[in-house]
Amino acid sequence: METERQIRELEKAMTTTDNRRLYERCLAVKLVLEGHTRKEAGHTIGRDEHTVSHYMKNYCHNGIQGLVSKKQSGRPSRLTDEQEAELVQIVAYHTPEEVGFKSRANWTLAIVCDLILREWGYGYTQKGVADLLHRLGLSWTRPTYTLKKADSKKQQVFLEETFPSLKKNC
Repeated sequence: METERQIRELEKAMTTTDNRRLYERCLAVKLVLEGHTRKEAGHTIGRDEHTVSHYMKNYCHNGIQGLVSKKQSGRPSRLTDEQEAELVQIVAYHTPEEVGFKSRANWTLAIVCDLILREWGYGYTQKGVADLLHRLGLSWTRPTYTLKKADSKKQQVFLEETFPSLKKNC
C-alpha cells in the first residue's frame, strides 16, 4: 500500500513539473518502486545505476523534495570587489583602444577576457565574462551604423552630457 501511494505521488509530481531533471529523477525512483532494477531505471533515463541509487537515497530521506535540484553556487569570482569595480569603470567609460587594444572601438567578450588576463592574470572564458558582466550590471549593445550628415555639435553635447548621465542610471 505504501509503495502504491509513493508511485501515485511521484506520478503526480511528474505531471505537474516542467523541470526536466526533476521529472527524470521521479521517473527513475518510480521505476525502482515498480520493481525494475536500478540499472534498468538508469538505462531508461540515461544515467548509471549509481546515480539512480543516489536518487533513491535522497527520496527515502526527504521524499520528492530530496529529488529537487539545489541551485548550484558556481565557482566564486576570482576578481576582488575592487577589481570588479575597476573593470566596470574601464568597460563603461573607456574604449578598448584607450586601454591599449589597438584598432578596437567596441568591447567584445574576447577583448574583456584579454583585459582581465592582462590586468589581473586570471583566465576567463567568454561565457564566464558574460556572466560576470551581467552580475556587475552591465549589458551589451551593438552599434548599427554611423550617420554621414550628423551634427557634430549635437554629438558633442550627447557625449559630454547626455551619455554620461545615461550610464550613471544603468
